[in-house]
Amino acid sequence: MSYFERHIFFCLNQRENGEASCGDHQPQVAFDHCKKRVKAEGLAGPGGVRVNKSGCLDRCAGGPVAVVYPDAVWYTFVDNSDIDEIVESHLKKGVVVDRLVLPDSVGR
Repeated sequence: MSYFERHIFFCLNQRENGEASCGDHQPQVAFDHCKKRVKAEGLAGPGGVRVNKSGCLDRCAGGPVAVVYPDAVWYTFVDNSDIDEIVESHLKKGVVVDRLVLPDSVGR
């Protein structure tokens, strides 16, 4: 058994050269909201969920992005209601939110 059941990593990278990046979409707001929701749902801590910040995850064209491990499910999102759905469905119940899954073809 792993120390955490799942990790969700949010890319917070902001490119300064004008290229697309997750930082263009206020990912800190989504990160903060997810962290609060995970804690409020009682999912945080050992045996539960860890919400992490990340640098570039190299999927910039789909930004903003987050990835859930060990499930290796990549998400894109628009607002806090999308984050709520990821928390409630995937992080709490283990059910992937198909409508928010980032297609495998999306890269940098």
